[in-house]
Amino acid sequence: MSVPARRSVVFVTGNAKKLEEVTQILGDTFPFQLLSKKIDLPEYQGEPDEISIQKCKEAARQIDGPVIIEDTCLCFKALGGLPGPYIKWFLDKLGPEGLFKLLAGFSDKSAWALCTFAFSAGKDEPVQLFRGKTEGHIVEPRGSRDFGWDPCFQPEGYEETYAELTKEVKNTISHRYRALAAMSAHFSQTNSTSPRNKKKRPLPSH
Repeated sequence: MSVPARRSVVFVTGNAKKLEEVTQILGDTFPFQLLSKKIDLPEYQGEPDEISIQKCKEAARQIDGPVIIEDTCLCFKALGGLPGPYIKWFLDKLGPEGLFKLLAGFSDKSAWALCTFAFSAGKDEPVQLFRGKTEGHIVEPRGSRDFGWDPCFQPEGYEETYAELTKEVKNTISHRYRALAAMSAHFSQTNSTSPRNKKKRPLPSH
């Protein structure tokens, strides 16, 4: 059963595929109604946590209410964790084939996908981080081309790339799933233990 008078939170994205995936993973258990909105945020630089916090603070300032932002990294072990938070630009310029070719001179093709969801209850409120990580390898692109770098990332323990897996399977092992599971569990627990406390202070980040 959904909680009565479900509050809404803005998920900052203009990516319909991403919204569809997030909604599918969260299902009916998330205690907020998810609304999507595309807003322009500065392209921050730094470590993944720093970038997520800055993006979330700016989004909360613009929305002036509860917001969720997502930041995704694809990190190559041979390149010391790069492209990392800059994967969007690498993908735009190189495509999945180019990402694979970046590791042509390295025997180590291992990589990890890192997803961070950041939540803020509003302007000047603290930011909470929820992270999910999936280990894998960079391979020659295979599968559908409709979701970013999925064709060249093969998760550990699978013969298929993200792009070749069914949505049902991917949505139980992905970095995004793991971050959303942490966020959903936190808010479900907060909601059930303090149903009357609307101004509950955040717990430490996960």
